[in-house]
Amino acid sequence: MRPRTLVFIACSPQPRAGVSTTARLLTDYFLSRGQAVGGFDADPRDPRYFGWFPDMVSVVDAADIKGQIALFDRLLENDGVPKVVDVWSRSYDQFFATIREIGFIEEARRNGVEPIVLFHASSAQRTLSKALDLRAQWRDLWMFAVHNEGAAPLGAYAREILPRYPVRGKFVIAPLEGPVARALDDPDLSLSRFLLAPPADMSIVVRAALKAWITPVFTQFQSFELRLALESSSVLR
Repeated sequence: MRPRTLVFIACSPQPRAGVSTTARLLTDYFLSRGQAVGGFDADPRDPRYFGWFPDMVSVVDAADIKGQIALFDRLLENDGVPKVVDVWSRSYDQFFATIREIGFIEEARRNGVEPIVLFHASSAQRTLSKALDLRAQWRDLWMFAVHNEGAAPLGAYAREILPRYPVRGKFVIAPLEGPVARALDDPDLSLSRFLLAPPADMSIVVRAALKAWITPVFTQFQSFELRLALESSSVLR
């Protein structure tokens, strides 16, 4: 059986939820494993995700028919190359409206493509309502909550808020202190290359802190891949 091609949709209806950071981390995760990856940035105004990977990420406008064709036709290709889509908050409603209208989820599965929604949680009721809407629309959708503790902290209410999300699991991204966060903002910093050979001019303290931040995230991505492989195995059906 041919493996399914994974399409990761990093999204949130709320701004500053850490969506682009997740897209970046997931892309660097695949690159660190020597795997090709395709990326799409649905923020035509300020494409941060594109800025980190200008050679492999395409900027698309989800509100434009040409942008929709360039995006969704590519996502439907079962070519074994994982895709990552960064859906900014202003594109959220239009993006999922288009997905419903064209029957993307259903067509993707017919093509051997598995969409996976990485829904970024927040304390806003509107965010939870949007997640519930997605679950109501697609009962068997692979949807995971992402809790970016730096961008959208839930604090002491995390244990109360996160279980309300109708998801199969969660990813947690820890916060970063100022100097490390500033190093991460460097558009020339490749996290996949950093793990192999950190920049010689980077502080040893920042280097250690950045590695300690990346490693647990990549471990979560790897655990997810293993889980998906087990659940997809024909032996277990």
